[in-house]
Amino acid sequence: MKVSDILRVKGSTLYTATPDEPLARALDLMAERDIGSLVVMEHGDLVGMLTFREVIQTVVKNGGFIGTTVVRTAMDDAPLTCTTETDMDEVRRMMLERHARYMPVMDKKMLMGVISFYDVAKAVVDSQNFENKMLKAYIRDWPEGDEAAPAA
Repeated sequence: MKVSDILRVKGSTLYTATPDEPLARALDLMAERDIGSLVVMEHGDLVGMLTFREVIQTVVKNGGFIGTTVVRTAMDDAPLTCTTETDMDEVRRMMLERHARYMPVMDKKMLMGVISFYDVAKAVVDSQNFENKMLKAYIRDWPEGDEAAPAA
C-alpha cells in the first residue's frame, strides 16, 4: 500500500498558514476546522508544519500566553515529508522514529496532501479487515474432497 492510496480515500482538502501570520489566527482555524495541523507555505513552497505539539511548546515557553507570536516562531521548520509513492511500511517507520503525527506529502515541490498517524492506522486496520474477510470467505468455500491426504 502506498501513500497515494490513503490520499485517494481521504480527499484533498488542505489547510495552510503563512509564516508571518499571527499564531492566534492559525489556532482559530485549527479550532474551527477541528484539525491538528497546518502546513506552513510561503511563496508556494513548504516551509514548515504547525501542529498542536509546537503550539503547546510555544505556549509553555511564553508562560501560558500567545501574545503577538507569529507562526514562524512556533512551527517546525524541518518537517518530515514523503511522496505519494512512499510505501506505508516506510511511512509508519518514519513517523514512529520521529514521533511525527502529521506528514506533508510532496511531489517534488508541490504539496499533494497531509497524512496523519490516524490515517495510517486506519489504512492498516482497513487493509487487515479486508484481508481477514477474504481469508474467511476462502476458508468457507474450501471445496470438499480436497483435504490433504493423511501422511503414510
